[in-house]
Amino acid sequence: MNFAPKAVILLAVLGLAACNNPDKYGSGNGVVDPGGVYGGGDGSVSQGSISDPNSPAYFNATVGDMVHFVVDQSTLNDEARNILMGQAKWLNAHGKYSAIIEGHADEQGTREYNLALGARRASAVQEFLISQGVSASRLRTVSYGKERPLAVCSSEDCYSKNRRAVTVISLGAGS
Repeated sequence: MNFAPKAVILLAVLGLAACNNPDKYGSGNGVVDPGGVYGGGDGSVSQGSISDPNSPAYFNATVGDMVHFVVDQSTLNDEARNILMGQAKWLNAHGKYSAIIEGHADEQGTREYNLALGARRASAVQEFLISQGVSASRLRTVSYGKERPLAVCSSEDCYSKNRRAVTVISLGAGS
């Protein structure tokens, strides 16, 4: 067998290996995000009702799961602090939930710069929540930089939607 058929077989195997987790974002990871709920171990977790103050749906829609930032900044404005005070109050009252704070940036700038900016934004939110009494052990941060925009565009109105931090709650790791 010469090199070409071996290379084709290797590429096919690698391609199939990349598809080994078709339910990567589906049930089993316990994450609750604005797009829906992924089940816990038994699949029984549901987003609940917006009118139920104990539900993730209430957290997302009524408390607010997102804060926005000014271009190239990671400083929390008054509106962001108000939303985060509500998040802290909810998280302090619901100890069975933990949170991943996602930092995002707009499409302008390099990938590296935006990953660092997203990390600073997520850290600013984390530090504020900790200052409001949420246990640090219940909070994690991740930066997506410009990799997960809410809107793809080339206008300031659109860019401003992507400069954000999102608090994604999940069951478990409560203190």
